[in-house]
Amino acid sequence: MLPFSLKFEKRLEPSRTAVILVPFVSLVLAFLFGAVLLSVAGANPLETYRAMLAGAIGTPAQWQDGQFYNMTELLVKAVPIILTGLSVSVAFRMLFWNIGAEGQLVMGGIAAAAVALFLPSLMPFIPQSPWVYIPLMMLAAILAGAGWALIPALLKAHLRVNEIITTLMFNYIAILWYQFLFQSAWKDPEGFGFPGSALFPEFTWLPRISGRLHYGLLLAVGAAFLVWIIMEKTRWGYEIRLIGENPTAAKYAGVSIIKNIILVMLLSGGLAGLAGYVEVGGIAHRLQHGLAAGYGFTGIIVAWLGRLNPWGVVIVSFLLSALLVGGEQIQVTMGLPASVSLVLQGAILLFVLGGDVFTRYRLRRIRKNPTSAKTQAPSVQDA
Repeated sequence: MLPFSLKFEKRLEPSRTAVILVPFVSLVLAFLFGAVLLSVAGANPLETYRAMLAGAIGTPAQWQDGQFYNMTELLVKAVPIILTGLSVSVAFRMLFWNIGAEGQLVMGGIAAAAVALFLPSLMPFIPQSPWVYIPLMMLAAILAGAGWALIPALLKAHLRVNEIITTLMFNYIAILWYQFLFQSAWKDPEGFGFPGSALFPEFTWLPRISGRLHYGLLLAVGAAFLVWIIMEKTRWGYEIRLIGENPTAAKYAGVSIIKNIILVMLLSGGLAGLAGYVEVGGIAHRLQHGLAAGYGFTGIIVAWLGRLNPWGVVIVSFLLSALLVGGEQIQVTMGLPASVSLVLQGAILLFVLGGDVFTRYRLRRIRKNPTSAKTQAPSVQDA
Protein backbone atom coordinates (compact mmCIF):
# COMPACT_ATOMS: atom_id res chain seq x y z
CA MET A 1 0.00 0.00 0.00
CA LEU A 2 1.30 3.45 -0.93
CA PRO A 3 1.58 5.99 1.90
CA PHE A 4 -0.34 8.50 -0.21
CA SER A 5 -3.23 8.70 -2.68
CA LEU A 6 -3.72 10.83 -5.80
CA LYS A 7 -6.79 12.95 -6.37
CA PHE A 8 -7.91 15.28 -9.16
CA GLU A 9 -9.04 18.64 -7.82
CA LYS A 10 -10.86 21.15 -10.02
CA ARG A 11 -9.04 24.47 -10.43
CA LEU A 12 -10.96 27.65 -9.66
CA GLU A 13 -9.38 29.14 -12.80
CA PRO A 14 -7.42 27.35 -15.54
CA SER A 15 -3.69 27.64 -15.01
CA ARG A 16 -2.09 29.96 -17.59
CA THR A 17 1.08 27.91 -17.52
CA ALA A 18 -0.90 24.71 -18.10
CA VAL A 19 -2.92 26.28 -20.93
CA ILE A 20 0.32 27.05 -22.80
CA LEU A 21 2.42 24.06 -21.78
CA VAL A 22 -0.07 21.17 -21.86
CA PRO A 23 -1.00 21.39 -25.59
CA PHE A 24 2.71 21.52 -26.53
CA VAL A 25 3.54 18.51 -24.35
CA SER A 26 0.48 16.69 -25.70
CA LEU A 27 1.64 17.20 -29.30
CA VAL A 28 5.12 15.95 -28.44
CA LEU A 29 3.67 12.85 -26.79
CA ALA A 30 1.38 12.26 -29.78
CA PHE A 31 4.31 12.32 -32.21
CA LEU A 32 6.36 10.08 -29.91
CA PHE A 33 3.44 7.66 -29.86
CA GLY A 34 3.32 7.85 -33.66
CA ALA A 35 7.07 7.19 -33.78
CA VAL A 36 6.57 4.00 -31.78
CA LEU A 37 3.87 2.82 -34.18
CA LEU A 38 6.07 3.63 -37.19
CA SER A 39 8.95 1.71 -35.64
CA VAL A 40 6.71 -1.29 -35.10
CA ALA A 41 5.68 -1.04 -38.78
CA GLY A 42 9.36 -1.13 -39.77
CA ALA A 43 9.67 2.53 -40.81
CA ASN A 44 12.21 5.08 -39.63
CA PRO A 45 10.18 7.69 -37.68
CA LEU A 46 12.55 10.60 -38.37
CA GLU A 47 12.68 9.90 -42.10
CA THR A 48 8.90 9.47 -42.21
CA TYR A 49 8.24 12.75 -40.42
CA ARG A 50 10.79 14.50 -42.64
CA ALA A 51 9.07 13.13 -45.75
CA MET A 52 5.67 14.21 -44.45
CA LEU A 53 6.95 17.74 -43.80
CA ALA A 54 8.47 17.93 -47.28
CA GLY A 55 5.26 16.59 -48.77
CA ALA A 56 3.20 19.21 -46.96
CA ILE A 57 5.24 22.37 -47.56
CA GLY A 58 7.82 21.35 -50.16
CA THR A 59 11.61 21.53 -50.01
CA PRO A 60 14.00 24.54 -50.20
CA ALA A 61 15.04 23.40 -53.68
CA GLN A 62 11.42 23.49 -54.84
CA TRP A 63 10.94 26.94 -53.32
CA GLN A 64 14.00 28.27 -55.17
CA ASP A 65 12.53 26.96 -58.43
CA GLY A 66 9.23 28.65 -57.65
CA GLN A 67 7.39 25.37 -57.13
CA PHE A 68 4.79 25.71 -54.38
CA TYR A 69 2.50 22.87 -55.41
CA ASN A 70 2.70 21.18 -52.01
CA MET A 71 1.78 24.33 -50.10
CA THR A 72 -1.11 25.14 -52.42
CA GLU A 73 -2.46 21.61 -51.98
CA LEU A 74 -2.23 22.07 -48.22
CA LEU A 75 -4.30 25.27 -48.48
CA VAL A 76 -6.81 23.60 -50.82
CA LYS A 77 -7.48 20.87 -48.25
CA ALA A 78 -7.60 23.40 -45.42
CA VAL A 79 -10.52 25.39 -46.92
CA PRO A 80 -13.37 22.87 -46.37
CA ILE A 81 -11.84 21.77 -43.06
CA ILE A 82 -11.86 25.38 -41.80
CA LEU A 83 -15.51 25.82 -42.78
CA THR A 84 -16.69 22.53 -41.25
CA GLY A 85 -14.59 23.20 -38.14
CA LEU A 86 -16.27 26.59 -37.76
CA SER A 87 -19.66 24.95 -38.37
CA VAL A 88 -19.16 22.41 -35.62
CA SER A 89 -17.54 24.83 -33.16
CA VAL A 90 -20.47 27.27 -33.35
CA ALA A 91 -22.93 24.53 -32.39
CA PHE A 92 -20.63 23.02 -29.78
CA ARG A 93 -20.25 26.39 -28.02
CA MET A 94 -23.94 26.07 -27.15
CA LEU A 95 -23.58 22.37 -26.26
CA PHE A 96 -25.58 21.38 -29.34
CA TRP A 97 -23.75 18.32 -30.64
CA ASN A 98 -23.96 18.79 -34.40
CA ILE A 99 -22.38 15.63 -35.87
CA GLY A 100 -24.01 16.30 -39.24
CA ALA A 101 -21.57 18.71 -40.91
CA GLU A 102 -20.70 16.04 -43.48
CA GLY A 103 -24.30 15.75 -44.65
CA GLN A 104 -24.78 19.51 -44.58
CA LEU A 105 -21.64 19.91 -46.72
CA VAL A 106 -23.00 17.39 -49.21
CA MET A 107 -26.36 19.15 -49.40
CA GLY A 108 -24.57 22.42 -50.07
CA GLY A 109 -22.63 20.82 -52.89
CA ILE A 110 -25.82 19.37 -54.40
CA ALA A 111 -27.59 22.74 -54.30
CA ALA A 112 -24.64 24.56 -55.86
CA ALA A 113 -24.43 21.90 -58.57
CA ALA A 114 -28.15 22.23 -59.30
CA VAL A 115 -27.75 25.98 -59.89
CA ALA A 116 -24.77 25.48 -62.21
CA LEU A 117 -26.31 22.60 -64.18
CA PHE A 118 -29.93 23.65 -64.60
CA LEU A 119 -30.42 27.37 -63.98
CA PRO A 120 -28.78 28.55 -67.26
CA SER A 121 -31.32 26.56 -69.31
CA LEU A 122 -34.29 27.20 -67.03
CA MET A 123 -33.68 30.95 -66.81
CA PRO A 124 -31.65 32.00 -69.87
CA PHE A 125 -32.47 35.65 -69.23
CA ILE A 126 -30.14 35.67 -66.19
CA PRO A 127 -26.72 37.04 -67.27
CA GLN A 128 -24.27 34.17 -67.62
CA SER A 129 -21.54 35.87 -65.64
CA PRO A 130 -19.39 34.75 -62.69
CA TRP A 131 -20.55 37.87 -60.83
CA VAL A 132 -24.09 36.51 -60.99
CA TYR A 133 -23.72 32.75 -60.79
CA ILE A 134 -21.04 32.48 -58.11
CA PRO A 135 -23.15 34.40 -55.53
CA LEU A 136 -26.23 32.38 -56.56
CA MET A 137 -24.37 29.10 -56.05
CA MET A 138 -23.02 30.28 -52.70
CA LEU A 139 -26.49 31.33 -51.57
CA ALA A 140 -28.02 28.03 -52.68
CA ALA A 141 -25.34 26.04 -50.86
CA ILE A 142 -25.72 28.04 -47.64
CA LEU A 143 -29.51 27.71 -47.69
CA ALA A 144 -29.32 23.97 -48.41
CA GLY A 145 -26.86 23.32 -45.58
CA ALA A 146 -28.88 25.49 -43.20
CA GLY A 147 -32.14 23.80 -44.21
CA TRP A 148 -30.66 20.34 -43.68
CA ALA A 149 -29.48 21.39 -40.21
CA LEU A 150 -32.84 22.99 -39.38
CA ILE A 151 -34.68 19.66 -39.19
CA PRO A 152 -32.62 18.21 -36.29
CA ALA A 153 -32.75 21.64 -34.64
CA LEU A 154 -36.56 21.68 -34.70
CA LEU A 155 -36.70 18.10 -33.43
CA LYS A 156 -34.40 19.02 -30.55
CA ALA A 157 -36.10 22.34 -29.74
CA HIS A 158 -39.71 21.14 -29.76
CA LEU A 159 -39.57 17.38 -29.17
CA ARG A 160 -36.26 17.04 -27.30
CA VAL A 161 -35.01 14.44 -29.77
CA ASN A 162 -31.31 13.64 -29.25
CA GLU A 163 -29.41 15.75 -31.81
CA ILE A 164 -26.43 13.39 -31.93
CA ILE A 165 -28.59 10.64 -33.43
CA THR A 166 -30.55 12.86 -35.85
CA THR A 167 -27.57 14.80 -37.21
CA LEU A 168 -25.55 11.61 -37.60
CA MET A 169 -28.36 9.77 -39.42
CA PHE A 170 -28.98 12.75 -41.70
CA ASN A 171 -25.40 12.35 -42.94
CA TYR A 172 -26.23 9.00 -44.49
CA ILE A 173 -29.44 10.28 -46.09
CA ALA A 174 -27.58 13.16 -47.73
CA ILE A 175 -24.67 11.02 -48.89
CA LEU A 176 -26.90 8.31 -50.39
CA TRP A 177 -28.97 10.90 -52.21
CA TYR A 178 -25.83 12.57 -53.56
CA GLN A 179 -24.54 9.21 -54.78
CA PHE A 180 -27.85 8.54 -56.54
CA LEU A 181 -27.66 11.90 -58.28
CA PHE A 182 -24.16 11.67 -59.72
CA GLN A 183 -24.43 7.95 -60.51
CA SER A 184 -27.90 8.02 -62.06
CA ALA A 185 -30.25 11.00 -62.12
CA TRP A 186 -27.66 13.67 -63.00
CA LYS A 187 -25.13 11.37 -64.68
CA ASP A 188 -23.55 12.93 -67.75
CA PRO A 189 -24.88 11.07 -70.83
CA GLU A 190 -21.69 12.04 -72.66
CA GLY A 191 -19.42 10.88 -69.86
CA PHE A 192 -18.54 7.51 -71.49
CA GLY A 193 -20.25 5.64 -68.66
CA PHE A 194 -18.21 7.22 -65.88
CA PRO A 195 -20.26 8.36 -62.86
CA GLY A 196 -20.52 12.10 -62.47
CA SER A 197 -22.57 15.03 -63.66
CA ALA A 198 -21.77 17.13 -66.69
CA LEU A 199 -19.05 19.74 -66.32
CA PHE A 200 -20.32 23.06 -65.02
CA PRO A 201 -20.28 26.03 -67.40
CA GLU A 202 -17.04 27.94 -67.03
CA PHE A 203 -18.78 31.10 -65.83
CA THR A 204 -19.84 29.20 -62.67
CA TRP A 205 -16.29 28.25 -61.68
CA LEU A 206 -14.79 29.82 -58.58
CA PRO A 207 -11.64 31.68 -59.76
CA ARG A 208 -8.28 30.27 -58.76
CA ILE A 209 -5.33 32.02 -57.15
CA SER A 210 -2.53 29.63 -58.06
CA GLY A 211 -2.62 26.04 -59.29
CA ARG A 212 -5.69 24.43 -57.72
CA LEU A 213 -5.88 27.02 -54.94
CA HIS A 214 -9.07 29.04 -55.32
CA TYR A 215 -10.63 32.08 -53.67
CA GLY A 216 -12.52 29.80 -51.32
CA LEU A 217 -9.53 30.35 -49.02
CA LEU A 218 -10.61 33.99 -48.61
CA LEU A 219 -14.19 32.84 -47.99
CA ALA A 220 -12.99 30.51 -45.23
CA VAL A 221 -10.86 33.16 -43.51
CA GLY A 222 -13.72 35.66 -43.89
CA ALA A 223 -16.10 33.15 -42.32
CA ALA A 224 -13.71 32.74 -39.38
CA PHE A 225 -13.66 36.52 -38.90
CA LEU A 226 -17.47 36.64 -39.06
CA VAL A 227 -17.84 33.87 -36.48
CA TRP A 228 -15.32 35.62 -34.22
CA ILE A 229 -17.29 38.87 -34.46
CA ILE A 230 -20.55 37.07 -33.66
CA MET A 231 -19.19 35.06 -30.76
CA GLU A 232 -17.08 37.75 -29.09
CA LYS A 233 -18.62 41.11 -30.02
CA THR A 234 -22.38 40.61 -30.17
CA ARG A 235 -25.18 39.99 -27.72
CA TRP A 236 -26.16 36.86 -29.64
CA GLY A 237 -22.68 35.45 -29.14
CA TYR A 238 -22.93 36.17 -25.43
CA GLU A 239 -26.25 34.29 -25.30
CA ILE A 240 -24.71 31.31 -27.10
CA ARG A 241 -21.81 31.19 -24.65
CA LEU A 242 -24.13 31.60 -21.68
CA ILE A 243 -26.33 28.69 -22.81
CA GLY A 244 -23.25 26.55 -23.27
CA GLU A 245 -21.86 27.38 -19.83
CA ASN A 246 -25.08 27.32 -17.81
CA PRO A 247 -28.44 26.67 -19.52
CA THR A 248 -30.34 27.15 -16.26
CA ALA A 249 -28.83 30.60 -15.70
CA ALA A 250 -29.59 31.47 -19.33
CA LYS A 251 -33.27 30.62 -18.81
CA TYR A 252 -33.46 32.78 -15.68
CA ALA A 253 -31.80 35.61 -17.63
CA GLY A 254 -34.58 35.47 -20.21
CA VAL A 255 -32.56 33.87 -23.01
CA SER A 256 -34.71 31.79 -25.38
CA ILE A 257 -33.14 28.33 -25.66
CA ILE A 258 -35.44 27.26 -28.51
CA LYS A 259 -34.75 30.35 -30.61
CA ASN A 260 -31.01 30.03 -30.16
CA ILE A 261 -30.99 26.33 -31.02
CA ILE A 262 -32.66 27.13 -34.34
CA LEU A 263 -30.53 30.19 -35.15
CA VAL A 264 -27.26 28.51 -34.21
CA MET A 265 -28.02 25.45 -36.32
CA LEU A 266 -28.94 27.64 -39.28
CA LEU A 267 -25.52 29.30 -39.00
CA SER A 268 -23.77 25.97 -38.41
CA GLY A 269 -25.45 24.26 -41.36
CA GLY A 270 -24.89 27.28 -43.59
CA LEU A 271 -21.13 27.21 -42.95
CA ALA A 272 -20.99 23.49 -43.76
CA GLY A 273 -23.06 24.06 -46.90
CA LEU A 274 -20.58 26.75 -47.98
CA ALA A 275 -17.83 24.12 -47.66
CA GLY A 276 -19.77 21.97 -50.13
CA TYR A 277 -19.94 24.88 -52.56
CA VAL A 278 -16.18 25.55 -52.55
CA GLU A 279 -15.51 21.87 -53.25
CA VAL A 280 -17.78 21.61 -56.31
CA GLY A 281 -17.37 25.19 -57.51
CA GLY A 282 -13.66 25.58 -56.87
CA ILE A 283 -12.19 22.10 -57.40
CA ALA A 284 -14.33 19.50 -59.18
CA HIS A 285 -16.56 21.77 -61.32
CA ARG A 286 -19.02 18.90 -61.39
CA LEU A 287 -20.89 16.65 -58.97
CA GLN A 288 -18.83 13.49 -58.63
CA HIS A 289 -17.31 11.02 -56.23
CA GLY A 290 -15.13 12.67 -53.57
CA LEU A 291 -17.44 15.35 -52.22
CA ALA A 292 -18.16 13.28 -49.09
CA ALA A 293 -14.48 12.94 -48.20
CA GLY A 294 -14.90 13.09 -44.42
CA TYR A 295 -14.30 16.83 -44.03
CA GLY A 296 -17.37 17.12 -41.81
CA PHE A 297 -16.01 14.54 -39.38
CA THR A 298 -12.53 16.09 -39.50
CA GLY A 299 -14.20 19.36 -38.56
CA ILE A 300 -15.19 17.81 -35.22
CA ILE A 301 -11.54 17.06 -34.45
CA VAL A 302 -10.53 20.55 -35.56
CA ALA A 303 -13.19 22.21 -33.41
CA TRP A 304 -12.03 20.44 -30.25
CA LEU A 305 -8.31 20.91 -30.92
CA GLY A 306 -8.97 24.59 -31.69
CA ARG A 307 -10.85 24.85 -28.36
CA LEU A 308 -13.95 26.08 -30.22
CA ASN A 309 -12.14 29.34 -31.03
CA PRO A 310 -12.48 30.52 -34.67
CA TRP A 311 -8.81 31.41 -35.06
CA GLY A 312 -7.81 28.23 -33.25
CA VAL A 313 -9.91 26.34 -35.82
CA VAL A 314 -8.03 28.05 -38.67
CA ILE A 315 -4.61 27.20 -37.23
CA VAL A 316 -5.48 23.58 -36.45
CA SER A 317 -7.04 23.16 -39.90
CA PHE A 318 -3.73 24.09 -41.52
CA LEU A 319 -1.87 21.64 -39.27
CA LEU A 320 -4.23 18.74 -39.99
CA SER A 321 -4.17 19.57 -43.70
CA ALA A 322 -0.39 19.32 -43.55
CA LEU A 323 -0.77 15.86 -42.02
CA LEU A 324 -3.17 14.79 -44.77
CA VAL A 325 -1.02 16.11 -47.64
CA GLY A 326 2.14 14.74 -46.01
CA GLY A 327 0.43 11.37 -45.58
CA GLU A 328 -0.29 11.23 -49.29
CA GLN A 329 3.37 12.04 -50.00
CA ILE A 330 4.82 9.22 -47.88
CA GLN A 331 2.50 6.82 -49.67
CA VAL A 332 4.34 7.68 -52.89
CA THR A 333 7.92 8.16 -51.66
CA MET A 334 8.15 5.57 -48.87
CA GLY A 335 5.47 3.05 -49.73
CA LEU A 336 3.68 3.59 -46.43
CA PRO A 337 -0.11 3.78 -46.28
CA ALA A 338 -1.59 7.29 -46.30
CA SER A 339 -3.63 6.25 -43.27
CA VAL A 340 -0.52 6.98 -41.19
CA SER A 341 -1.65 10.61 -41.15
CA LEU A 342 -5.08 9.54 -39.88
CA VAL A 343 -3.44 7.56 -37.07
CA LEU A 344 -1.49 10.69 -36.11
CA GLN A 345 -4.69 12.73 -36.18
CA GLY A 346 -6.30 10.32 -33.77
CA ALA A 347 -3.23 10.30 -31.51
CA ILE A 348 -3.10 14.09 -31.43
CA LEU A 349 -6.79 14.29 -30.55
CA LEU A 350 -6.41 11.64 -27.84
CA PHE A 351 -3.39 13.25 -26.20
CA VAL A 352 -4.62 16.84 -26.49
CA LEU A 353 -8.04 16.04 -25.04
CA GLY A 354 -6.45 13.89 -22.35
CA GLY A 355 -3.98 16.65 -21.54
CA ASP A 356 -6.79 19.16 -21.33
CA VAL A 357 -7.76 17.53 -18.03
CA PHE A 358 -4.60 19.05 -16.47
CA THR A 359 -5.60 22.57 -17.52
CA ARG A 360 -8.88 22.27 -15.61
CA TYR A 361 -7.77 20.02 -12.76
CA ARG A 362 -4.69 19.72 -10.57
CA LEU A 363 -3.32 16.42 -9.35
CA ARG A 364 -2.93 16.42 -5.58
CA ARG A 365 -1.03 13.92 -3.47
CA ILE A 366 -2.77 13.22 -0.20
CA ARG A 367 -0.76 11.58 2.55
CA LYS A 368 -2.43 8.81 4.46
CA ASN A 369 -2.49 8.93 8.24
CA PRO A 370 -1.62 5.42 9.42
CA THR A 371 -3.26 5.94 12.81
CA SER A 372 -6.55 7.13 11.33
CA ALA A 373 -6.57 4.27 8.88
CA LYS A 374 -6.79 1.77 11.71
CA THR A 375 -10.24 1.04 12.95
CA GLN A 376 -10.79 -0.06 16.49
CA ALA A 377 -12.88 -3.18 16.97
CA PRO A 378 -15.84 -2.47 19.27
CA SER A 379 -15.34 -3.81 22.77
CA VAL A 380 -17.96 -5.60 24.82
CA GLN A 381 -18.49 -2.45 26.81
CA ASP A 382 -19.02 -0.39 23.63
CA ALA A 383 -21.49 -2.93 22.37
